[in-house]
Amino acid sequence: MRIGVPREIKVREYRVGLTPNSVAEFVRHGHEVVVETDAGEGIGFSNDDYIAAGASIMPDAAAVFDAAEMIVKVKEPQPSETAMLKPHHTLYTYLHLAADPVQAEGLRKSGCLSIAYETVTDREGRLPLLTPMSQVAGRMSVSVAAHCLMKAQGGRGTMLGGVPGVLPAKVVIIGGGVAGTHAAEMAIGARADVTVFDRSNRRLAELDEQFSGAVKTAYSTQAALQDAVREADVVIGAVLIPGAAAPKLVTREMLKEMKDGAVLVDIAIDQGGCFETSRATTHDDPTYIIDGVVHYCVANMPGAYARTSTLALNNATLPLGLEIANKGTKRAINENAYLREGLTTADGEVCHQLVADDLGLPCVKPGWLEG
Repeated sequence: MRIGVPREIKVREYRVGLTPNSVAEFVRHGHEVVVETDAGEGIGFSNDDYIAAGASIMPDAAAVFDAAEMIVKVKEPQPSETAMLKPHHTLYTYLHLAADPVQAEGLRKSGCLSIAYETVTDREGRLPLLTPMSQVAGRMSVSVAAHCLMKAQGGRGTMLGGVPGVLPAKVVIIGGGVAGTHAAEMAIGARADVTVFDRSNRRLAELDEQFSGAVKTAYSTQAALQDAVREADVVIGAVLIPGAAAPKLVTREMLKEMKDGAVLVDIAIDQGGCFETSRATTHDDPTYIIDGVVHYCVANMPGAYARTSTLALNNATLPLGLEIANKGTKRAINENAYLREGLTTADGEVCHQLVADDLGLPCVKPGWLEG
């Protein structure tokens, strides 16, 4: 199979779909890889590194799309990229389509087959291709919250861990999954007062055991969450419903009761955000203030740590990428039920039920799909 790796074009996005080591694995299995010039330059992977791994360097994205059968990316395709997709293409990347009707229409119009990293599952029902970026975003959420709490950034001027004689900041984390757990780990390490909300009693018990009681746990009801948010210095939204838009758990009315200079960090922004007042921001302009509350809603948070994120992502995506290339996309999907969960569009239709439901579109399974 011919695999293409274009340079990412989202604002301040330096990650790359394949590292040179990953390219070498595809080549070792008999596949051809074409990489857009300087695709990995931002994180220290030169054109020469890719050539040494066996790739061919292409002058621009159009040349990559023209030459490739499978396009491997990190972020969702931008309009200029969906315009280059064709029915013969397999797109293997993060999509977060439920919150993006414009992208959905572009993919449908292209007729390509798309596989979303964020909905591929494993035997335990986890999301192995989303996990590494959730780990990065969770850890990063605490450091950006600490920065945003600075008075010069519009925050309360409160230090997360306080100092002797001064109470630490109250950090509320909504969601006890991968991102929420890593946020809790970092917030506890910063000596903050941390409470994690979730709707799974089992998960809350696991967190209590994991952190030996250092983190408070609370069952998430609207009333309990409203009380906690009112007193919080930081609220981190780490809610995930695979394939679907995030629920709006912090309302505008709740915002009005929060402390001036409190901080909201919305890790769920790729799926539309879990705060009613969330709107996607960029690394160039990451925050805005509503009702005195600082909002950090960067839609590609892990891109800030692009090298670490790229290496972690390739560790997760490479095995399935090789399976797709070795078997062909349709056979790989039919033989791997977990990969099948990532199938999002094909033949001009949306074929993932939760994505289709959120977009208000019919879910149409392709005729070649078995089972």
